[in-house]
Amino acid sequence: MAGQAPDTTASAEFEAPNRRPRRSFLFVVLRADRPLTPSARVSLDGLKSVSLGRSTDEAISISGGEGSISLRLPDRRISSSHARLACAGGRWSIEDVGSKNGTFLNGARIPESAPLDDDDLIEVGHTFLLFREQLPVSGKIGALLDSADIVPPAPGLATLLPPLADEFARLAVVAASKLPVIIGGESGAGKELVAAAIHKMSRRPGAFQAVNCGAIPAALVESELFGHRKGAFSGADEDRPGLIRSADRGTLFLDEIGDLPLPAQATLLRVLQESEVVPVGGTRATKVDFRLIAATHRSLDDLAGNEQFRRDLLARLSGFSVRLPSLRERREDLGLLVAALLRRHFPDRADSLTFSPGAARALLSYRWPLNVRELEKCLHAAAVLAGTAWIELSHLPAAVQAALEAPAPSPKQEPEPLSAEGQALRDRLVALLEQHAGNVTRVAEAMGKARNQIHRWMDRYSIDPERYRKP
Repeated sequence: MAGQAPDTTASAEFEAPNRRPRRSFLFVVLRADRPLTPSARVSLDGLKSVSLGRSTDEAISISGGEGSISLRLPDRRISSSHARLACAGGRWSIEDVGSKNGTFLNGARIPESAPLDDDDLIEVGHTFLLFREQLPVSGKIGALLDSADIVPPAPGLATLLPPLADEFARLAVVAASKLPVIIGGESGAGKELVAAAIHKMSRRPGAFQAVNCGAIPAALVESELFGHRKGAFSGADEDRPGLIRSADRGTLFLDEIGDLPLPAQATLLRVLQESEVVPVGGTRATKVDFRLIAATHRSLDDLAGNEQFRRDLLARLSGFSVRLPSLRERREDLGLLVAALLRRHFPDRADSLTFSPGAARALLSYRWPLNVRELEKCLHAAAVLAGTAWIELSHLPAAVQAALEAPAPSPKQEPEPLSAEGQALRDRLVALLEQHAGNVTRVAEAMGKARNQIHRWMDRYSIDPERYRKP
């Protein structure tokens, strides 16, 4: 592939994110009329301009050098010379160069040119691209990375995001050990998928046993996990080994471990310390050998501080921690995820499924509060409703459709007075937004928080980041 350079991110030495060099990128996220077309990542490091135009074949390619490249995209609705990105004074902008179908920025057609901000969505033809500024990277980054060329360490661990690729590479190293792993992240972000990938990479011969701690009635947690002897309690009609023994020589995945009752936490701690389990109603311990992976959408440190989680168990679990970003924090991978989900649910007709531009724009504009799980249900239903036609905006759930609608002005009300703590947080947000010219990503980094948390705070305190963005 023209312009392809090897991507060595995964093999680079791991550094703390705040110490890594930062680079800007252009991500080719999704082609609406052919959603199975590979996505791509283009490094903007050292460049002053990027020309966007139509490719003569079915591959994404780049050419040129000396600070200027031409990015060719396989989309018949893109003009041979369509748009141009330019960098001046450290700021990127985009201009339409007389294209036939126009260039769109965040859903609005640009008349001539417009400045680019981090996380801006660019639309040319049926192709959607995402502009990202100052992402932390490790090692050398190739000029172009096509998603078809990614070889993930395990199924489900493919990503175009350099920081997430670093985390997945670290998991591949940790997987070969017996270190316990804590996976953090919102519900639906794919924590069980990552846990299964760790098990696969570990090559442990036993089973992968997944347990949702929040779904087991409190009275049955100990017998389900540790097993029970016949007659141990009413209804115990036979001996049962329990889920921990079922994971012997394999991996035990405890999802939502923060929901585990305190008495069960104490018993689990003993199992981990002694590598043996005593069933409820039993007197003889049985040796067990399993790898523990825990997941939670809550802070275990906060739960321990509130005496809802044992600190000694937390210390035993804290071998390696990874946080999965929410789907709205990894829009760069949305096309990659869409293609994988369509292939999974519609293997016989995934190649024929297409999206209207409006439907694709909505998928990329919606914030996905329930993450990949919500995306999966949305795509499944939309493809069924569309039948043999392409997926229209009307085939998507109402909440996703509403992502394209301008928010209705709310009636004026007297705002509730802020607490001293709330006012201090609001003042800090405003100061950082002024300092970083409205760049939410840089504000999130300065506060050590995820971007979605900054967005939630801005919504809560009625702060519009656009007010702080400099022309």
